[in-house]
This record gives sequence, structure tokens and C-alpha cells, in this order.
Amino acid sequence: MSQSLRLTIVFEPAGEGWIVASVPEVPGALSQGRTREEPRESVIDALHGILELRFGEHALAEPVPDSESLELHIAA
Repeated sequence: MSQSLRLTIVFEPAGEGWIVASVPEVPGALSQGRTREEPRESVIDALHGILELRFGEHALAEPVPDSESLELHIAA
């Protein structure tokens, strides 16, 4: 079985030539840059960091009964 998780990158002008990118589905995943590509790359890095911080080192050491692991791949 294959499933995908779709997230949205929202781009907004921030004044003085800056563009802010955010992922509304993941609070805290945001970045800014001068070109659209700069904040896009950085917000993907931020998303990766948030997920790694939350689930990477802090993942459950012992399996919980009636559970399964889920691996999320981010392709951009």
C-alpha cells in the first residue's frame, strides 16, 4: 500500500523585496528570502528540522504494543 502526505508551501510578499514561505499544516515551518527559491529551500529544511527534532532523537526506544512505524519521505 502506498500513501502520500501532501503539504502546502504558501508564499507571501513581506515588503522591501522579501518573500515569506510557510507550511500551514506544520506550525513553525517558515522562512524568508529574496527570491521564491530561497525561502522554498529553507522552509523545506525547516520542515525537516521540525520533524527530526520532534520524532528523530525522541522516537520511542521501545515498541508500543499494537503500533507500527511510519517513514515519511519529503520530495521537493
